Amino acid sequence: MRSVHNLPYETKEEPTTVPLPDGTRLSARVWRPVCSDEEPLPAVLEYIPYRQRDLTAVRDSIHHPYIAGHGYNCVRVDLRGTGDSDGVLGDEYLEQEQQDAEAVLEWLAAQPWCDGTTGMMGISWGAFAALQVAAHRPESLRAIVIASFTDDRYADDMHYMGGTLLSDNLAEAGTMFAYSTCPPDPAVVGDRWRDMWFERLEHSEPWVLEWLRHQRRDDYWRHASVCEDYQAVRCPVLASSGWADGYSNAVTRLLAHLDVPRKGLIGPWSHKFPHLGEPGPAIGYLQEVVRWWDRWLKGVDNGVMEDPMLSTWMQDSVPPSTAYEERPGRWVVEPEWPSPHVTEVDHPLSRYRICSPEEQDDAVPGAALTVRSPLSVGQFAGKWASYNAPPDLPYDQREEDGGSLVFETAPLTERLEILGSPSVELELSVGEPVAQVAARLSDVAPDGSATRITYGLLNLTRHSGTDDPEPLEPGCRYRATVQLNGVAQAFPPGHRIRLSLSTSYWPLAWPPPRPSLLSVYENSSTLTLPVRTPQEEGEAPRGLFGEPEGAPPLPTTTLKPPEERWDVKRDLIGYHQELEIVKDRGTERLDHIGLEVGRRAYERYTAIADDFTSVAGESVWTMTFRRDGWETQTATRTVLTCTETAFHVHATLDAYESGNRVFSRTWNEEVPRDCL
Repeated sequence: MRSVHNLPYETKEEPTTVPLPDGTRLSARVWRPVCSDEEPLPAVLEYIPYRQRDLTAVRDSIHHPYIAGHGYNCVRVDLRGTGDSDGVLGDEYLEQEQQDAEAVLEWLAAQPWCDGTTGMMGISWGAFAALQVAAHRPESLRAIVIASFTDDRYADDMHYMGGTLLSDNLAEAGTMFAYSTCPPDPAVVGDRWRDMWFERLEHSEPWVLEWLRHQRRDDYWRHASVCEDYQAVRCPVLASSGWADGYSNAVTRLLAHLDVPRKGLIGPWSHKFPHLGEPGPAIGYLQEVVRWWDRWLKGVDNGVMEDPMLSTWMQDSVPPSTAYEERPGRWVVEPEWPSPHVTEVDHPLSRYRICSPEEQDDAVPGAALTVRSPLSVGQFAGKWASYNAPPDLPYDQREEDGGSLVFETAPLTERLEILGSPSVELELSVGEPVAQVAARLSDVAPDGSATRITYGLLNLTRHSGTDDPEPLEPGCRYRATVQLNGVAQAFPPGHRIRLSLSTSYWPLAWPPPRPSLLSVYENSSTLTLPVRTPQEEGEAPRGLFGEPEGAPPLPTTTLKPPEERWDVKRDLIGYHQELEIVKDRGTERLDHIGLEVGRRAYERYTAIADDFTSVAGESVWTMTFRRDGWETQTATRTVLTCTETAFHVHATLDAYESGNRVFSRTWNEEVPRDCL
């Protein structure tokens, strides 16, 4: 990424606090043009819980000064209970959080350096916040820019994909258990830092408990899920994501369902901003953001709405790998979504074959094809949401396919492109009241290597909907549709397309209480592919996006190097299997404030043989802050286990000051399983 030192506007940076109606004060940082003292300009808000003074300081220094240097007042605010803000953060996306954001926008619009017009931007939590607040229609909010988000908190977040419990539900809960219990900085809040810290420690609990109490789609998840009422969003939206991210679906849903000015951008990236995108190519995303703000916050007629509705990276075939520096491919554009260039093509599933569409009329119902997968299927699935560090993309699927029911095309005679969300409609029966199916689509090269392209999960007790699951009747036939994640992928001639079905996908997804035999009826089941026909007008011009650029990052000093590890282990005596993940960011000193920060995350997922009640997940975090004789550390650990009827959560929270433990709490709780 190119660092830009000379920008159109001279800027200044200043810390501040934002008062809320109940007396709470939120910690904030403002980057704004010097001229805004005399000539008020629009304000852009990023609103997240990840500590603007230290943990996101380097990242913030790249894009907020850049946008400010193009004529905007950029403001980073820490949520209530995080960073140096007052209060306690008890869960994600609460009504209080959105009310606070509306108050922040009202405060911004009233500042003498703001012209009364605001926008919101962010990635992940920041994007969730912007979209959710937009649905509240604050008076000053004119547009939003969001990346890596969802409009459906239940089915398309890290919680319950297709009604199955994701291991990322535990991992993300562990992350927020750590972040929400960190202390404020005494250099900012003074002597009250310890009281503020202990308020957080005493009122925190592992968020995984609340998330497990809502295993079906209920009002808890409907709250702040914009898909419940797309018409609530009335401002323009620029939305982006990446095909390697867990959030690859919401961009096209917004394009299809919103009726406001909107644009979509989907690259090959993992869970990162597009100008920092990995796998590459990264793009000049901040330039696109500035264009969006110019159009909707300043009223500049810059032609941004003449651009295609969707620009996306059509990925070419690659060998299987857990990480890529670059994904080969090309940019393609669509004038609208759903696209006139994409056709849903049905392929009957015959005996281990994905048939051509022409064979549909000749197909007659056939016999049952069966599978009961071992728990080892899923060891090479990667993470639900890739960060590309440590390498966390799915590896060669051949070993996974050994425990799966596999259907495959003949070698392709010509290039085939898909763009959108494939689906699999199955006529099936199962042997247990609770069962699941994982569907994976792979690109199989002539040498036999299999690269997973996309996948989907379905808890079959929710085949008719996620609101009111019902136990299945063993042996009874059902029809169920598994929706796979959206993707743009080209298959070259000579390659095959493979559909793999398994009844477990551990540790990406928590397995059902007992292993179950799945019967799929040939010639009564169908794979539907969103086939894209290349069009001359649908090919993006070279140089569609500029080179990635941003402001120079803040200087830091590495005191302890990072460590990354992703290990799969198997004990063939005791039949113990384990996935161990280490993401240690080391220790670095933020030179501008003399603060040393250390973060280490450890995850472990285990199982024994094919005992579905032996599975366990563990998330451990340590967070360290140190400066001039002041040193604190929080250590959190969350362990999730199960029986056939319940989940068990064991968690610990320990806090240390100058090496001495000053706080300790333990949780041991049980949550009944709800057709899960």
